Amino acid sequence: MTESVAPRPGEATHVWIPPDTADRFRAMLPAGVEVHVLPRPGEPPRPLGPGQFVVADFYRADFLDVLSRIDDVHVVQTMSAGIERYAGRLPEGIVLCDGAGIHDIAVADWVVMAILAMLRGLPQHVLNQSRARWMRPDSDGMKDLDGATVVIAGYGSIGRAVEARLLPFGARIERVTRHPRPGTRQAADLPALLPTADVVVILLPLTPETELFVNADFLSRMRPGALLVNASRGRVVDTDALMQAIRQRGLFAALDVTDPEPLPDGHPLWTMEGVLITPHVAGSVERAYERAWRLVAEQLRRYVHGEPLKNVVSEGY
Repeated sequence: MTESVAPRPGEATHVWIPPDTADRFRAMLPAGVEVHVLPRPGEPPRPLGPGQFVVADFYRADFLDVLSRIDDVHVVQTMSAGIERYAGRLPEGIVLCDGAGIHDIAVADWVVMAILAMLRGLPQHVLNQSRARWMRPDSDGMKDLDGATVVIAGYGSIGRAVEARLLPFGARIERVTRHPRPGTRQAADLPALLPTADVVVILLPLTPETELFVNADFLSRMRPGALLVNASRGRVVDTDALMQAIRQRGLFAALDVTDPEPLPDGHPLWTMEGVLITPHVAGSVERAYERAWRLVAEQLRRYVHGEPLKNVVSEGY
């Protein structure tokens, strides 16, 4: 969604950016704006002055407190696609824009990596290598994507990137969206889709409606041996229900996010057979900040010129 918002005539545009922003990223910002650096976490609180455009870094737990000390904020631009920590919590009148598009490539690559690793038993091969053991599994347990049905729950920009990568492998894609769109199915269709799925990819944002969306009922409809891939938020999946489904029904899981997160030492999920866990790194690639600052620079240019902003969050999330 787009929305027009602009500085008042003759008003300087003050933009606040995260500390330690590299000079090469600062150089991407349009000329004529006054750039300020947000205080580091832990610095004593103080009034920060005007700031019509504020950039929220990927991870900043105290951002809302810092934002309250900036005057006349018009726009908050996040670098994260997930905005559950901001949605519905900003002062009235502030336009919130998310980081949709920044992470499409990296997260989609992770999803494909995780699917192929689990279908071909790569975690066990890595474990065998660490033990210096040459062990050939039964080929009946190895799978490929040719003809496989992949359900993508949360078919947005990342979902489209996942589909583009999976189609050349011969996979059949079922697209599920929260709101009706041409060529997609809705959540009400999942009971019929899940029993047919070889892989279910979760890319849903965390909202009150999606919290624990993947529950015991959802998992009971997946066929034994199917793979659940979660690259969204940990609280979208009921961890206890997932562990039970893995033990009792032979489901597999590839998780970049967990609940709780970080996953504590000794948690039973760590040692469950058929589970791959990475520590919320699907979007963490070298070029993530470059993509993020390209979006920030374009959004700031649009703001200065009174053009519609991209990625405007409306109706909650």
